[in-house]
Amino acid sequence: MNDEIAAGAAGVFDPVRAGWTLVKPIGFGELVGPLWRRGDGRFGFVVEKKHLNFVEIVHGGMLATFADQAMGMTAQRATGSKPHATIELNIQFVDAIRLNEFVEAHCEVVRLTRAIVFMQCKIIVGTRTVATASGIWKIRGER
Repeated sequence: MNDEIAAGAAGVFDPVRAGWTLVKPIGFGELVGPLWRRGDGRFGFVVEKKHLNFVEIVHGGMLATFADQAMGMTAQRATGSKPHATIELNIQFVDAIRLNEFVEAHCEVVRLTRAIVFMQCKIIVGTRTVATASGIWKIRGER
């Protein structure tokens, strides 16, 4: 979970100081990131102004994108990097998230078959659950 020691001089969580690794941004990920990875199934991002809606809390679309990307990367690792695509994504918003907070996704594979990956994800800020998500990924044929 979030590590108070990892806060920088401005009080903003510093993922590097806390041992997180930057996820290489590709395509759409460049617009919503930066995203961070720590261990299997753990991802995070520091809330920036671009992530906020008009009432200055994280936009639901950002959380859906974050859950989709985090579970997708977890599914990719579980399948040995086979190509796959999201075929269903469900998300429940539980609490508001504000500027400069560090948001974590804890993802796990519920079931892996030859053709489908079932996933679930808990999105947290500190000790608060702020959203939950689940989804199904189709493992595609090799290119």
